[in-house]
Amino acid sequence: MASIYPVVLLLCFSCICRKDNIKLLVGNYAKTGENGLSLFDFNPKEVGLVKLSESDAGPNPSYFCVSIKNGLIYAANEVNDFKGVKGGGITTLKYNDKSGIIEKISELNVPNGGPCFISLSPGEDYLFMANYAGGSVAVVRLDDKGIPISIADLIIYKEAEGKVSHAHMIASGPSGKRVYVTDLGLNRVVIYNFNSSTGQLQQIQNGIVSLPEGAGPRHFVFNSDGSKMYVINELNSTIAVFNVNDNGELSLIQSLTTLSEGLNGKSYCADIHLGKNGNYIYGSNRGENTIVTFRIESGGTLSLAGHTYCGGNWPRNFVIDPSGEYILVGNQRSGDISLLKIDKKTGVPILTTTNMRIYSPACLKFSTIK
Repeated sequence: MASIYPVVLLLCFSCICRKDNIKLLVGNYAKTGENGLSLFDFNPKEVGLVKLSESDAGPNPSYFCVSIKNGLIYAANEVNDFKGVKGGGITTLKYNDKSGIIEKISELNVPNGGPCFISLSPGEDYLFMANYAGGSVAVVRLDDKGIPISIADLIIYKEAEGKVSHAHMIASGPSGKRVYVTDLGLNRVVIYNFNSSTGQLQQIQNGIVSLPEGAGPRHFVFNSDGSKMYVINELNSTIAVFNVNDNGELSLIQSLTTLSEGLNGKSYCADIHLGKNGNYIYGSNRGENTIVTFRIESGGTLSLAGHTYCGGNWPRNFVIDPSGEYILVGNQRSGDISLLKIDKKTGVPILTTTNMRIYSPACLKFSTIK
């Protein structure tokens, strides 16, 4: 197992923007009227991260997604009261290439409150939202310009065996035929067919898959051919590996810890991503404060490659840059973004530099907005 060690490099926070820079969007917890969405330039050649602007994306834009088709950013406002109406919200934004500012263009209330995840349907005609506090998922219809206009479907999960639902992620599978929901509170994954004409979700046969007691499924990714699904579990700090059948059904084949041997104290998993080459999977441990690396074996199962200190406290979210060479980690409690460089031979990232200060980062995504 690789050891946890830093390599000191200089991270340049210069004010010079270069043509080969790519843009990084960062959402954070912010009150109404505060700037909760930040725009950065990232230059992988010079390892530079430059803050360009801040924008008002509504209260607590803790997660967002980006539409390539319409050039829009959709922020999920993680609140239980949005603009005086009970429920959460969606704030839609667009990058103004003349001013260099991301501007708010619309807002929509979403029933049930507390949205923590938002994603686009394959055709980018709908948004999928997971409402953690409300224990529900919603499908939001978009108009021909990509603006959210109405709720197409809302599924509220009932309490089961004394447990309350906390839907944490909703997204399409690689084929686009199925939609998957992780429910941390009810400790399960729910699988749906999606009707792109009506925006309705219909649970498939055998469409509820329970995880081991106390797991708490949070986020998931699929391997490159869609035959395996990897679910990171917040409460028991594990990754579960599932076979994905042709009809979308899941069957558990492996479960393994994300933590270092002999860890003292509590830790809770958060985010998970597949490396660009498809050979490694990365997860974040809040408490242990590490990024764990797993090697994907020929059969799709995982083996531990190493742990790396995340560079801060409480790595809620992280992102791999488009080149596949770097991982940027948003450390929520220490209020910073740290930079890790992936070792090409081992796949294990190495901490490289002093962190970039930013209040309570919750979601990081690279974007092609211009």
